[in-house]
Amino acid sequence: MKLRCTACGREWSIDRQLLRCPCGGLPEVEQDERDWDGERLRRLFDERLAERRSLYASGVWRYKELIHPLLPEDCAVTKYEGNTGLYASEPVRAFAGVAGLLLKAQSENPSGSFKDNGMVAAVSHGLSLGYRRFACTSTGNTSASLAMYAALAGCQSYVFVPESGVAESKVLQTAAYGARLIRFEGTYDDGIRFLEAHAEELGLYVCNSVNPLRIEGQKSMVYELAHSLQWSLPDWIVLPGGALSNASALGKGLRDLLRLGLISRLPRVLVVQAEGASPFHRLMAGGGDRLEPEPRPWTLASALNIGNPPSWEKARGVLRDTDGLTVAVSDGEILEAKACIDRAGIGCEPASAAAVAGLRKLVREGRIDKEASAVCLLTGHLLKDLDALKRIPAGPSCAAGSLEPGSVRRLIEG
Repeated sequence: MKLRCTACGREWSIDRQLLRCPCGGLPEVEQDERDWDGERLRRLFDERLAERRSLYASGVWRYKELIHPLLPEDCAVTKYEGNTGLYASEPVRAFAGVAGLLLKAQSENPSGSFKDNGMVAAVSHGLSLGYRRFACTSTGNTSASLAMYAALAGCQSYVFVPESGVAESKVLQTAAYGARLIRFEGTYDDGIRFLEAHAEELGLYVCNSVNPLRIEGQKSMVYELAHSLQWSLPDWIVLPGGALSNASALGKGLRDLLRLGLISRLPRVLVVQAEGASPFHRLMAGGGDRLEPEPRPWTLASALNIGNPPSWEKARGVLRDTDGLTVAVSDGEILEAKACIDRAGIGCEPASAAAVAGLRKLVREGRIDKEASAVCLLTGHLLKDLDALKRIPAGPSCAAGSLEPGSVRRLIEG
């Protein structure tokens, strides 16, 4: 394993923290694939499905050979992340308007979001390098995941939180895990710039998506999806796009599976952004070469409130490889999709619902075939953003007064 700049190709040892190449490009992990044997790994992964208490019961470490084969097992933390549900819901399928739809509920991870898939790998690698102080800047889900794993490992986390545009319930969850909160005036992007410039001198190991091990861990998301579908993926994989680490990890994992022969083709990828924070969609729709950051991003889907996504170049490569698309949806469309998902008994935070809203929009526009099959990734739990729940009309309620059978019967039958 080694680190390689995605822009200029420069290489480094994996035994160091590296967030940016001097050229400005993002590093990524390059695996030695000479020992990869698709059939052997398929059998190994199947055998590990029976694990219940070992490291390999984790839905991330089950695929350790493709994520971090060199990591000493005594440095690998786990809370049995992954292993999330895959649901078919007729109400949500009808809402989206496609023939076949599944919902991959990454929201069922231990901290309540997809961030756990990548965070467990980043924190474990940081431990192997000797770090005991872990840091991130966050709009919410990243901070909760980092704080949880740092506490699990007996380490301290430091979380840089913008004063506005963050769901308070996520901040409270982060604090509950023992993180030291550093509130600041500015945006997520300001926090990233600070950590890139000063983390090393402060002795902090950064676990944002600029950390290449985060991407390696997040690849497990698509490994698990393909594994559960017996290595046959749908026509489309749809996901919300904030920092775009999920899109870049998804693409990296898909390429791994194709090279191993575990899948026979790449599905198309759809990245959905909120209209108030959609610089990547504007780039792709306009056919430009450089992303123009949104200086004041704003959306009710707070996890998408990112105006300068660090992984945009990697995500653009994924869409090129998969003949993918982007779309931007309004907050109203997001909340409408969220209400449908919630009432189907699955539930999600607003950013997750953007995936279903975006799929529905492109089906209605005729850009995605109604006969297509798709998986939408639900990235965050229903309770991650309590304020959003207040914006969705609740189901009917009524006052029974005294609990008398006759009055209750009238309410039920009325």
